[in-house]
Amino acid sequence: MNSYYQQQNFLDRIRFFFQRKSILPRLILVNIFIFVIAYFTGLISWLFQIEPVNGLSFMADWLAVPSLPAKLMVKPWTVFTYMFFHEGFFHLFFNMWVLYFGGTIFLQYLNERQMLLVYITGGLAGAAFYILAYNIFPVFLTANPIAIAMGASASVLAILVAIATYVPDYTVHLLFIGQLRLRYLAIILVIIDIFSIQGGNPGGHIAHLGGAFWGFIFAILMKNGVDLTQPVNMLGFRRKMKATYKNPKVRSNTNRPLSDEEYNKRRATEQEVIDVILDKIAKSGYDSLSSKEKEILFRNSNRN
Repeated sequence: MNSYYQQQNFLDRIRFFFQRKSILPRLILVNIFIFVIAYFTGLISWLFQIEPVNGLSFMADWLAVPSLPAKLMVKPWTVFTYMFFHEGFFHLFFNMWVLYFGGTIFLQYLNERQMLLVYITGGLAGAAFYILAYNIFPVFLTANPIAIAMGASASVLAILVAIATYVPDYTVHLLFIGQLRLRYLAIILVIIDIFSIQGGNPGGHIAHLGGAFWGFIFAILMKNGVDLTQPVNMLGFRRKMKATYKNPKVRSNTNRPLSDEEYNKRRATEQEVIDVILDKIAKSGYDSLSSKEKEILFRNSNRN
């Protein structure tokens, strides 16, 4: 009986996580959706004995990023699409697990707009490292004409390294390891990638390092007061922030807009309240919420 309720609680947590209007579940869902489409496309090709293109599946040919510049010029969109595309289930599962893990911590201190930026630019940095390496180092000369890269690993590692750099003393509990500061977890993952370059997937590990490098740079800039999302805001994507600044409740006592540090602290406090409400829903259902808790949950979903 106890295991039944634990299973129901786990399923409720998953359901409410994906029901949230947040960038984190949406990124995970996009990756899962493209994986499912790729699987059924491959299944149909197999059933009808459709020959692969240059040894690649139809989806890989169109979505994975090639290392050869001539091919990249024909398919420039692949520098974006590759970071959402997986063909192996465990590749997808591990990347999404790390994205959930790192993204949850990221959103405790930074906002969704910044996380989306790190995901995209981290993926672009990974693609840049991968393409440059395959066209600079002689060891990749023979593989370059047919080499491709796919997966969210560079983007995911960018998010994890960014938040590990931003709050390096944040402590996490890992199975079989125990308590570990986030900075050391990021360092371990980077070291693993460096020592894995000579293995079976050198391009992938080089791309990971590109994402990690960009995540580190982003966090250093943030800690020095440089928010790379600000130019985007000036182009018209700051509507929600403007609405927040118009609310006198979120201004400081001097009637000025909140600083980045004040905003991040307020956001972390709000997230703690939301997490408590979501835990209550998972344990007792939505009907167990008070009218005030429902109002808080509704306001947060609209804001996100």
